[in-house]
Amino acid sequence: MIFHSAFEYVYLWLPLIGFIVGFLGSLTGGGGGFIFIPLLTILFKVPPQIAIASSLAATLPICLAGAYGHYRKKNLDFRIGLIFAGAGIFGALLGANIANVMTARQLRVSFGIYSILIAISMYLGQRKDNKAIANGDSPREFSKAGKYSRSTVYGFLSGIITATFGTSGSAPILAGLMSIRMPLKLVLGTSLLVVFVNTCSALGAHFLVGKIDLTLVYFLASGSVIGALLGPRLLANIKVDRAEGQVRFWYALGMVVSGVLMIVI
Repeated sequence: MIFHSAFEYVYLWLPLIGFIVGFLGSLTGGGGGFIFIPLLTILFKVPPQIAIASSLAATLPICLAGAYGHYRKKNLDFRIGLIFAGAGIFGALLGANIANVMTARQLRVSFGIYSILIAISMYLGQRKDNKAIANGDSPREFSKAGKYSRSTVYGFLSGIITATFGTSGSAPILAGLMSIRMPLKLVLGTSLLVVFVNTCSALGAHFLVGKIDLTLVYFLASGSVIGALLGPRLLANIKVDRAEGQVRFWYALGMVVSGVLMIVI
């Protein structure tokens, strides 16, 4: 169901939040839904089911603008991205139905647990690679079959996460792309392409079972589009591949903090 909530003056903060999230989302390949959900539910007291569907709608402009910007900078691997996205469509259909039968508290706790588990997985993967490098070994290289099978599994999981929690499912996408040793700039651009397809699929499912507050969407999107266009431009001037380990660490740490807040508040 689509509706417009009554205007509140606190909503004037949403364009600024949208700009920051759009900028960071396109810069890190995360889309931004991961940040929208805690902000809407904790700070603005939006019911989780409404926050999820509205977050998906507000994330679309970020993904579209960000993916286009990365495409212009040649930071996209379409083949891997389409495998992720194809599997994600099926996951999104399942996730939307899961979200519809869970209570608000169950959604928040589940989101928190999911965030912490993905963060631990990313950290352990990075630690394993660091040990291999310290021992003089190269991180494991995957065959095409290995890359495609991992892409399918992580893509399906990301689709479920996208529709269940409205977070864009970027965590399993980023974890999956990093796990197949893709260069970081390609990870960020390809992730936004997958997030865009997943979000479209999840949003379509939520049209049938969810509630979308277009007032929230308008305010968030008015700032997020501008931020999403600026992210890839800045990334083009940064040598991010050398800082891949730090990117993984700080992204994982942010997920842990957000997950704990969703569980305890």
